[in-house]
Amino acid sequence: MSVELPYAPVDDLIRENADGLRVSAEAAEALARRIQETGAALAAEAAQRADSEGRKTLMAEDFTDEPVPEKEAVTLPIAPVDRIARLDIDDRYRVSMDARLALATVLESFAHDVASAAAILARHAERRTIKGEDIDAYFELQPLFE
Repeated sequence: MSVELPYAPVDDLIRENADGLRVSAEAAEALARRIQETGAALAAEAAQRADSEGRKTLMAEDFTDEPVPEKEAVTLPIAPVDRIARLDIDDRYRVSMDARLALATVLESFAHDVASAAAILARHAERRTIKGEDIDAYFELQPLFE
């Protein structure tokens, strides 16, 4: 599966949580891949909800109860988020613009949580660079805290 997200905005999201640490290209790539997997899974769940309600359009409320932000307030580009939303759903579904923005917001929150934890892991390893292995380690350790 190719990664739909460009790495630059993902790198920006990591840097917002890096608190002075450097960010490797592998970290941005690893997080972009995880964002894509999460977004596709969320969209598949949203499609099931829409189907059960007799809808063919995914709506913002399928992703969040929070108000939908303006397009300018979202870091992740909307076109790749739309492609991510469509990865695991049938072509018969439409994805509203508000749903794309809501999904982007949810994915950004997810990315901030992962990036923050990755920064802690990098510091724990006494490194000044967040690496892809820190992103992967977060997902290996996450089940221990649930």
